Amino acid sequence: MKLPGNMQSMMKQAQQMQQKLQEEIAAIRVEASAGGGMVSVKMDGQKNVLGVRIDPEVAGDVEMLQDMMMAAFNEAAKKVDEEAQGKMGGMLGGMGLPPGMF
Repeated sequence: MKLPGNMQSMMKQAQQMQQKLQEEIAAIRVEASAGGGMVSVKMDGQKNVLGVRIDPEVAGDVEMLQDMMMAAFNEAAKKVDEEAQGKMGGMLGGMGLPPGMF
């Protein structure tokens, strides 16, 4: 189906913006910690774990370590979501779409 010239141009621009957004999200790097910094997690924009640091003091208490790991992972994932939303909001705002549409 052939779209009118203006619509075709808009679709191409939207595809380019989507690709740029995906690249920006992939470049996100966050770090989150739990237990006052006893456990920290580094994560990228696709929520892949890039690193984990555990203070040797908590290594002996398995239950506490598990709780801190879960908290740090969840906090890192939340940070990724917030940064991705910020990038999407900034990019979509430039398109002149009504607020709340995405």
